[in-house]
Amino acid sequence: MLPARCPLLALTLACASAAAAAEGSFNVRAYGAVPDGHTLDTAAFARAAAACEAAGGGTLVVPPGEYLTGSVRLYSHMTLQLEAGAELLYSGNPADSPIVASRWEDTSAFIHAPLIYAAGAVDVAVAGRGTLNGQGRNWWWRNGRYDRARSAEIQPARQAWLALYARIEAGARLSAADFKLADDYLRPPLVLFNGCRNVQVEGVTLAESPMWMLHPLYCENVSIRGVTFNSTGPNGDGIDVDSSRDVRISDCFFNTGDDCIVIKSGRNADGRRIDRPTEHVTITNCVMYKGHGAIAVGSETSGGIRDILASNIVSRGTDYGIRIKSERGRGNVIENLRFANFVIDQPRVQAIEITAYYENQPAEPFSDRTPTFRNIAFSGFTITGAASVANIRGLPERALEQIRFTDVTATGNAGLVCEQADDVELHQVRIQVGRGSSFSFSHVTGLELDGVTAPGQSPGEPAVKLDDCEFAKGPVDLSDIRR
Repeated sequence: MLPARCPLLALTLACASAAAAAEGSFNVRAYGAVPDGHTLDTAAFARAAAACEAAGGGTLVVPPGEYLTGSVRLYSHMTLQLEAGAELLYSGNPADSPIVASRWEDTSAFIHAPLIYAAGAVDVAVAGRGTLNGQGRNWWWRNGRYDRARSAEIQPARQAWLALYARIEAGARLSAADFKLADDYLRPPLVLFNGCRNVQVEGVTLAESPMWMLHPLYCENVSIRGVTFNSTGPNGDGIDVDSSRDVRISDCFFNTGDDCIVIKSGRNADGRRIDRPTEHVTITNCVMYKGHGAIAVGSETSGGIRDILASNIVSRGTDYGIRIKSERGRGNVIENLRFANFVIDQPRVQAIEITAYYENQPAEPFSDRTPTFRNIAFSGFTITGAASVANIRGLPERALEQIRFTDVTATGNAGLVCEQADDVELHQVRIQVGRGSSFSFSHVTGLELDGVTAPGQSPGEPAVKLDDCEFAKGPVDLSDIRR
């Protein structure tokens, strides 16, 4: 029998009772989860999620501790709440995660479900101060290049995927059974929302993903705020917004093994058949400390990409600041992109790139396989220590259209190069380079230069180099370009 008066015990029981009685709250510990980092908790998480779904929704609470688990599926009207000190560890055993429909490198596929997965859900969220840890080293060797010692081991699965990819491009409709061998090669993302509406991810840390970290696919109304992305492995993109609309990304930090934020919409013939664009995306107040590109658009653009605004971004030491990329074979239109108020420090390759030559496909006549770029604007940029300030390349069969730079100050080894473009405007653009011309234009029509400055330009090099160009306002005297 308990003592009549035991204040500490009474307080403990009262708190436990209050937690258990919280309406709509489902603590995974109450369903058997063991936070020791070794016990496999997949079944316990599934029981908690099932109870939450049966109740019509609620909050799946994960208290502090380490939880080893396979894929955790979320359902409509459900929030996964990771308390401070809680860490989910993704099992490296593919058998712990079922096969689900998705895209892989933006082609329709069936893959192992990621650590967090939702499909067709409404009002679904991941929030808190905890961590989702993909334990990527259990998966990265499947890339085939990351771990050379095991590269031969994964080759049969890789070849199976390449054969399936050819069938998909040819229009075949495949099932999960077709991927039995290939799935050994297809690494899952860390978090996948497939066909969901009203999605929120807030506050959590995503770490060491097997592949892409956060993948909203075919989603509507997505909010991503205050999330930290840390991953060092191959294809470790931070956020891949894929054939989704009405997306808001803000106040996030990125330290990634690949692109930080990427906008995609499907690849080649498969993407054109599905024909779902990514549109109406805002990105603001983010810091990119490391990554391939701070913000990338493409190269998978086959469903079309439009109405993208990115502002108030700081990147340091990424390979690219902004990279807009597609190629022959992708097709569709990339349009209405605006980038404002960027600081891009020490980009290792280029501060800004727009290219239709991502993989330099052979020339072909204009068709639905030809990508179109138009109405792309950059304003309020400070670029320092760039290997190259900007490289802009359209196709002979489809020039870039409506490219505008306003209020840009840049230093770098090489300057701005633009070729195969129409309606190109530079207003108050100052570029100082270590070699060559600050500005080079080739096969550009409708060119307008206003307040262009090239300080420190070598006397032996022209500040502005022109090859087969036409100005928007007739002949222009370039002798007044300030050096």
